[in-house]
Amino acid sequence: MSSHPETGHTLPEPGVPVIRNVNWGGLRTLYIKEVRRFFKVQLQTVWAPAVTTLLFLVIFTVALGGGGRTIELDGRSIHFADFIAPGLIVMGMLQNAFANASFSLLVGKIQGTIVDYLMPPLSTGELLAGLCGGAVTRAFCVGGAVWLAMALWPSVSVVPAHLWAILWFGFLGSLFLALLGVLTSIWAEKFDHAAAVTNFVVAPLSLLSGTFYSVDRLSPVFQTISHLNPFFYIISGFRYGFLGVADSPILMGSAIILALDAVLGLACYWLLRKGWNLKN
Repeated sequence: MSSHPETGHTLPEPGVPVIRNVNWGGLRTLYIKEVRRFFKVQLQTVWAPAVTTLLFLVIFTVALGGGGRTIELDGRSIHFADFIAPGLIVMGMLQNAFANASFSLLVGKIQGTIVDYLMPPLSTGELLAGLCGGAVTRAFCVGGAVWLAMALWPSVSVVPAHLWAILWFGFLGSLFLALLGVLTSIWAEKFDHAAAVTNFVVAPLSLLSGTFYSVDRLSPVFQTISHLNPFFYIISGFRYGFLGVADSPILMGSAIILALDAVLGLACYWLLRKGWNLKN
């Protein structure tokens, strides 16, 4: 140990870590920074997605004559609006989790401020947790706004049947897209790259995941394709939280998404630790 010549404060020897465990202060600061960033423009990042998602509900239940339609799901006849509402809520959550996570590191690389993420005394796990925490928070803010808008809309019921399933699959799905967003921001060199992932990966997978239809009504080939789509299990589990029925076994869907989250988390951790495409 040594002391500072001017202040007299005791300094650790070179190479001796000062923060030996989790840097909770730094992690909290990064998380608050990520939340404040999207909350400053909440009209664009929270309320606009809620309005857009509500328009989907209006179009499919009113403009297409869905007011009296029903969907057969697991032997139950469910009102069409009640069927698509949970899928629309979680779809908005997933898309905004990806948008938030894919922005932070990418804008840092483009503007030359990536050092603000790499230089602070944060471990790789803490950096990843802060980025994903902000994205998941935005997803739940959007989900809450969409749910509130739909709760006020006539002829649709969004009363939770299993709150644990809503929170669990909402969290797993949001974390999945947050990790995918971090992975995209590490790889991308410009906003066009992130937009390409949004337009050609996230949007198609979310729209073709059973949000607007039951996969049981598809041909066997397309049912198989749907079951290879991870978004299908997220939406099916989230819908179970509202309706009490699902297109797929809840435990199997939960295990699949949890495993994918673990794989993506390890991939993001390894790339961040190596500094691939970040420290060039």
